[in-house]
Amino acid sequence: MGEKQMGMEATQIIQTAEPFFLLGGSTGCLLVHGFTGTPKEMRLLGEYLNKQGHTVLGVRLAGHATHIEDMIRCRYQDWLASIADGWHLLQGVAKRIFVMGLSMGGVLSLTFAANFPVAGVVVMASPYEMPSKLAKTLGRMLLPLSKVIPKMVKAEDTWFNPEMEKDHVCYPEDPVRPGYELLKLFKYMQSLLPTLNVPALVIHTRDDIHILPENAEMLFENIGSPDKEHIWVENTSHNLVRDGDTLKVFQPVAEFIDRHSNS
Repeated sequence: MGEKQMGMEATQIIQTAEPFFLLGGSTGCLLVHGFTGTPKEMRLLGEYLNKQGHTVLGVRLAGHATHIEDMIRCRYQDWLASIADGWHLLQGVAKRIFVMGLSMGGVLSLTFAANFPVAGVVVMASPYEMPSKLAKTLGRMLLPLSKVIPKMVKAEDTWFNPEMEKDHVCYPEDPVRPGYELLKLFKYMQSLLPTLNVPALVIHTRDDIHILPENAEMLFENIGSPDKEHIWVENTSHNLVRDGDTLKVFQPVAEFIDRHSNS
């Protein structure tokens, strides 16, 4: 509901869903959207951080913001490569880089932060494990299943701001083959969390019906860094960077960046 069908050529990016770059100071912020989402999800946060004086890059993950068939062909390594491309671009203008992501974007950000030199990592409404009980049960069966059922109906969400829901852009269905990639990504991330040694901020809404709040607790507990924070917000949906009172998310992120840019 509130999603826009992306019926166009696979090589064309949907209008308003393009990656974005906002030039600012020497601190770089690398923003990563979620599963089936687009850079537009992160645009408001990016503009806020840019107004704080930071350079911002909102990346487009491989296979996203074009056509769902493009995503079906992608592997989780392709998504990590998209972040690496953005990191290399930001290195040309930034002295330090913070990586941050929404939902699956947070999972990718944590995985990336364990492998690349970053100043800190922020995860928002991110899962610790596969959120779909059906997908968890099917496990490796997702791979052969995807050849029979390539796409599934997307679960409904409950937004607090109907206007933002109408403006939301993502694929209208969930591709099954990338679900198998998610299973592998979760396993990889979980193996890396104890080794993560950069400052980390975990933000989650208590009202998330897709990624239940206990996911934030599991992420926080398993992150190895002694410098970690956990913040709860309320009265916002899973897409907490666009729904509800977004300042309750944006301000702590900006403060986290400021603290660790001057340390």
